Amino acid sequence: MQIKEISDKFQWENFVKSNKESTFLHSWNWGEFNKNTGEKIWRLGIFDNEKISAVALVIKVNARRGSFLFVPHGPVISAKFNVQRSELLKLLFDYLKDIGKKEKVSFVRISPILDKNLENLEIFKSYGFKNAPIHMMHYETTLILDISKREDEILKAMRKTHRNLIRRATKDGVEIIQSTEEKYLKAFYDIHMETVQRHKFVPFSYDYIKSEIDTFKNDNQISIFSAKYNEKIISSAIVLFYGNQAFYHHGASSSEYNKIPSSYLNLWHAIKEAKARGIEIFNFYGIVDDKPNHPWSGLSKFKKGFGGYKKNILHCQDLPLNQKYFMTYFIELIRKIKRGY
Repeated sequence: MQIKEISDKFQWENFVKSNKESTFLHSWNWGEFNKNTGEKIWRLGIFDNEKISAVALVIKVNARRGSFLFVPHGPVISAKFNVQRSELLKLLFDYLKDIGKKEKVSFVRISPILDKNLENLEIFKSYGFKNAPIHMMHYETTLILDISKREDEILKAMRKTHRNLIRRATKDGVEIIQSTEEKYLKAFYDIHMETVQRHKFVPFSYDYIKSEIDTFKNDNQISIFSAKYNEKIISSAIVLFYGNQAFYHHGASSSEYNKIPSSYLNLWHAIKEAKARGIEIFNFYGIVDDKPNHPWSGLSKFKKGFGGYKKNILHCQDLPLNQKYFMTYFIELIRKIKRGY
């Protein structure tokens, strides 16, 4: 096996999309998005007899607390790969360690798209990785909804309250608009900042979200779903469509109209749009479980009402490369405690 950089978009996308477990965080466009925001990236392919066995998108993140290499929801490994997974991963780890030393970063961070089990965790531990102090950079527990079924079957499997609220929003005259026009992004961001104040979390910047929209819209992989009531946008959701999955990536709702159940109708339209595209999985992109005091508890309850099943992947893993890592470790640990994660 050998590692080579991949520069062909079709080759990359064809491999990543063929793996049902992959997420948009390993798409070609996620790499482009990170380049557009000023980060350095590598698209690595692990080849076995000239055939791709795995790929890894690597991002150099320049943070105030120090720079590091980050692999988001990766590596993506072929289901047909017939060699020991540990052998492939250790080849990748060696390669990342070399890049990290050349780039003078303090650690390598990987959010694996691997099932949460002792076998997978042991592979990382045996190489010197440790559990990252942060709760997550991207989801580690999510809700997966099978939308290959008929619409009436999906509705029937929802919580009864959710079905009723979807119908009520329709009767109340809520209109759903699907678009990528900037006026709807601005409306989303206004409500998003209101949501930030309400739930006390760190927001993405407007330019960050605009860059995400601009990067993915060229391949028709993203939409803003806006719920309009009395000529005003009162809730909004940004959904990505990639491979066999749709991802509920950002959401926001106005507290002024909290008695109008627009968010329920909005997501139902997003689910129907995903079905219309031939997509079979709606990924709610992160929930918390059995943590009633967690800042995301209410949002998780909202998501769970749509049905589906919980999926856990391995916790984010860090490989320290020098002593600077431990300063990052304690800073992130303190932040985690303060935010109630």
